[in-house]
Amino acid sequence: RVKETGRAIALACDGNGRYVYLDPYRGTQIAVAECARNIAASGGLPMAMTDCLNFGNPEKPEIFWQFTEAVRGMSDAARYLEVPVVSGNVSFYNETSGEAIHPTPVVGMVGLIGTIDNRRTLAFPGAGLNVVLLGETGEDMGGSEYLFVVHGLTAGEPPRLDLALEKRVQTTCIEGIRRDLILSAHDCSEGGLAVALLECCLAGEVGARIEVRTDLDPLVWLFSESQSRFVVTVPDQALEMMESLAKKKDIPYTVIGRTGGDHLVINDWVDVGLEEMRRVRESALEEMLS
Repeated sequence: RVKETGRAIALACDGNGRYVYLDPYRGTQIAVAECARNIAASGGLPMAMTDCLNFGNPEKPEIFWQFTEAVRGMSDAARYLEVPVVSGNVSFYNETSGEAIHPTPVVGMVGLIGTIDNRRTLAFPGAGLNVVLLGETGEDMGGSEYLFVVHGLTAGEPPRLDLALEKRVQTTCIEGIRRDLILSAHDCSEGGLAVALLECCLAGEVGARIEVRTDLDPLVWLFSESQSRFVVTVPDQALEMMESLAKKKDIPYTVIGRTGGDHLVINDWVDVGLEEMRRVRESALEEMLS
């Protein structure tokens, strides 16, 4: 918060080296879009960005190509989303025994929250609220956490990104928050919807029951990393107005469930309790290191 003004500043930092390794241009655009999406989820309007561009030896043609494509992608995304790049730095020669790191442009962004009342978090704020998905889930498994964690793969094409849709989804989320139609918001990115929903439940200490009809394979619906998506909560009295806003902005809008209880249940695919979520999160680092 900015004292004595009633306003607040939102900060976000994002970057996904696997996406950029698979497609430097699109991967860097995704980093910019995701950073802006995080600002929007907090109730802020993205205002300016900086960057830290981390690459291997630029004297190697393939590394310099990664770098130039990343800069081009960042520039195009920043222009389209109307977020000026005000500073940045570059770190080259990040290699061990001649093997380069994944190209990793990291984006930092600042946004303005109009009033403190417009501030939102990812936490489900209580029971009896509608869980709504803004945006649409497709078969975007390339470069995903699922492929990396479960199968040890960094492969495929990174998720598709439609900057026009991205901008409309973000403005819808911001307007929904400022009109008090949206009570919580969380961007959906690494890990997909399953991880986003788990994070919302755990942060708010509130479960949810999700019921979806989809032609997608359950694993795809759960772990696809399709871009331009938010998980938001909307009270019953605001549901019609929120749907009208989504139609006006021409974005996909789906009521996928309802908050309540102490478990996250998704169709017959997932049933996990808050206590188990908490235990896994708190012991994760220790288990990885052991």
